[in-house]
Amino acid sequence: MNARAPREARRAPRPLVWFFDLDDTLHDASHAVFGAIDARMTDYLQRHLGLARGAADRLRRDYWLRYGATLVGLMRHHRVDARHFLDETHDFDVMALLRAERGLALLGRALPGRKVLLTNSPADYAGRVLRGIGLHRHITRRYAVEDMRLHGHYRPKPALSLFRAMLARERIGGRTARAQAVLVDDNAANLRAARAAGFATVLVTRPAAPGARRRAAGAYVGARIRSVKQLPALAARLRAGRAG
Repeated sequence: MNARAPREARRAPRPLVWFFDLDDTLHDASHAVFGAIDARMTDYLQRHLGLARGAADRLRRDYWLRYGATLVGLMRHHRVDARHFLDETHDFDVMALLRAERGLALLGRALPGRKVLLTNSPADYAGRVLRGIGLHRHITRRYAVEDMRLHGHYRPKPALSLFRAMLARERIGGRTARAQAVLVDDNAANLRAARAAGFATVLVTRPAAPGARRRAAGAYVGARIRSVKQLPALAARLRAGRAG
């Protein structure tokens, strides 16, 4: 028996773990879905906080920019019940508004490694989207906003503590994290925090995505793609250390 074989086996690279954002990454949420969610959130703020339409819309956006999720601002400043807010604002026919590339189920089979969902959206909505685009059988674990409570407080993306917690939950760590964990996301702030936590990063630059996201630049962006269908080709580069 070759004495070197066990040592070489231990050095074999671990399978990649792909952490996927959902909206504007796996599907084109900017086409219609975001509009439906934003309108319902603004309605909610009008009804429950007694605000005029314009003020409610501004507050919704301000909390999203400040905390990564409107929900966090509402809980922190207005003691809004998270479950009630999420149920009311995501209760609509997702399939009627969904737009995504065809063949994403084939991507799920072709892309090596485990696939994990990491989204600031609620679990029920995320599940409906995944089923609609054909990836529900290929995402082995899902982390939605309900799962982003750390020490009793919500810490959605782009919180650095969340990304570190994700590595711990998936048992990825140490100096090898970037060789194994990959965040695929359309949001520059999320990628910046993930990179600081030890992830490799891939920016999805959808043509319909907001301009600020398309212009994201810096060392925290390891690779850029226009479609998640490009990921199987990118996987080899990530393994070789030429991207990420």
